[in-house]
Amino acid sequence: MLDELRSAARRVSGAHHLRGLMIDCRRLLSERGEANSVAIARDLVARFQALPDDQQGTFFERLSRDFSPDPKAVLRSAQAYASEPNAGNLLRLTRLAEPPRQELLRRINRSPGGTSSIVAMRRALLARVGKQPELEAVEADFLHLLSSWFNPGFLQLQRVDWNSPAQLLEQIIRHEAVHEIDGWDDLRRRLQPDRRCFAFFHPQLPAEPLIFVEVALLPEMPAAIAPLIDKSAAPLLPSSCKVAAFYSISNCQPGLKGVSLGNFLIKRVAEELKRELPQLRTFCTLSPIPGFARWVRAGAVCEGLPKARAERLAEARQALLDGCGGDLDQLASAAALRALAPRTGEALLRLGAYYLGFLAPAADGDPVARFHLDNGARLERLNALGDLSPKGVRQSFGLMVNYLYDLGKVEAHHEKFVQGEVAQSRALASLL
Repeated sequence: MLDELRSAARRVSGAHHLRGLMIDCRRLLSERGEANSVAIARDLVARFQALPDDQQGTFFERLSRDFSPDPKAVLRSAQAYASEPNAGNLLRLTRLAEPPRQELLRRINRSPGGTSSIVAMRRALLARVGKQPELEAVEADFLHLLSSWFNPGFLQLQRVDWNSPAQLLEQIIRHEAVHEIDGWDDLRRRLQPDRRCFAFFHPQLPAEPLIFVEVALLPEMPAAIAPLIDKSAAPLLPSSCKVAAFYSISNCQPGLKGVSLGNFLIKRVAEELKRELPQLRTFCTLSPIPGFARWVRAGAVCEGLPKARAERLAEARQALLDGCGGDLDQLASAAALRALAPRTGEALLRLGAYYLGFLAPAADGDPVARFHLDNGARLERLNALGDLSPKGVRQSFGLMVNYLYDLGKVEAHHEKFVQGEVAQSRALASLL
């Protein structure tokens, strides 16, 4: 009985906050609201934060329903522009076609802490939009505005080192998404002289990194991740290194998903390192292949291949199956991968080359591959036994890949990728 009363009280409180929130939205959009916009926006954000999860979903539904363009007004304006396509009619159509909720978000953004609040709102929205397609237009408005406000021209690149504020270092540990940081000793090693960490910051979020990348300075292109994150490894002299290897990139703000940050970060960091260490000749990654094992288990299918290549792909998968006794679960340990016969290991590499070389341009291609290849990198080298951690074995049978960033060719490689073609080295092309 008590639980039911508490639940009912929460519903009543949530409904009260929602009514007040919608009133605040209309007040903020009114002409009078402009004079008191800071106070109204502050109240609006506080009411949103006080909403229960289900009422937050209702709020986004109301944004979709009540703060969309007037269809009849848009139609009349579109007909006027079609009849007389002059600047005045175009401006009128553009104004009427813009959802009022975009101006609502702009006014929230003008208030102190408004940018952070909108990023948090979008995080809550993203948790719902997959199940509620009617919210896609609202999500498109959030993404449109955040992409403008977080344009790389507004972002500040900062190097993170051991002397950075403890609060920032704690966030680096917490948000590392690729290779977990095992405490302060591990972080200290990743910030030694032969390592670099760079992050993007926004002026409105000065203490919160948006995204950061970790870099290893090395004599040669790396083939395995374990030596790069070994916290007991002795540091090298940066002046002796010729290679900068990006081995981890992590987003810190879920509310900025889909806003292009990482591609600009890598290019900016490469330019920064080139200025600091002119002897660097190679900029590359050591990257995971998170969807590879799942693809192999599902049959290793590549649609649209020429007959000869399709046959080689089928032969490679069969060779892999033969090498593990018909049971791919036999590859689920580091010891088993180390013990693979040469022919089986070659089949694994060939499968990796097909997966990255043909599936990456597809909409459902490997997300890490799509990121780097669309960013203008070249598919350079596959590395067997590259990641023998439990995660690496589970996701990719230990396989890792180097993407090469040739700073003079990234635009050309990007254009090739947009056309559905993957830039790759001769060694990888020979596996196809």
